[in-house]
Amino acid sequence: MKLVWSPETASKAYIDTVKTCELFQESGVAELVSAMAAGWNAQLIVETWSQGGLIATSVGLAIASRNSCGRHVCLVPDEQSRSEYVEAMGEAGVSTEVIVGEAEDVMGGLSGVDFLVVDCRRRDFQRVFRLAKLSHRGAVLVCKNANSTSNSSFKWRSVLDHGSRLARTVFLPVGKGLDIAHVATSGGSSGSTQGQSRWIRHVDRESGEEYVIRK
Repeated sequence: MKLVWSPETASKAYIDTVKTCELFQESGVAELVSAMAAGWNAQLIVETWSQGGLIATSVGLAIASRNSCGRHVCLVPDEQSRSEYVEAMGEAGVSTEVIVGEAEDVMGGLSGVDFLVVDCRRRDFQRVFRLAKLSHRGAVLVCKNANSTSNSSFKWRSVLDHGSRLARTVFLPVGKGLDIAHVATSGGSSGSTQGQSRWIRHVDRESGEEYVIRK
């Protein structure tokens, strides 16, 4: 099996996230990752979060998992972060599974990850990607806040094992930067046949808003 794109599910998750996150002052990251995770029918969505972080992306991923009938797991480093995260998610009207621990201790127990979001401002963000046990269907990896200096020398191939094939990467100037990689199954390209599917970026000249569409 491979990751298969569903525009209907993506649209539903996008709209649901827009409605839920209308009170958050963020630049479209939540809506985008929600649509991507749901559109790829992700069954195991994993993200990292730490105390003081923004919550909108987590809300979007929780909504995506609901639309894809999948599992959303958030990894936090300590109990204080867990308490703050659960409270913030509760105020937003959503809930998710939270696991406390360092990457080395918890990533090994999460097998079949097909959508992973990591904040590259974490000192160990590359290690989180390296430790991930990706799904045999392929996976989408998202590095948010990619404009940070800690990400200046980052290369996706440095965090993938030899059995994984990097199908495509893209950097999107959304929020503080999203660096996205699509890892294909070992047997071939994920999604549509090569040459028949691509990402298209469109900028609305009147509003200045940027849209990324899969065609």
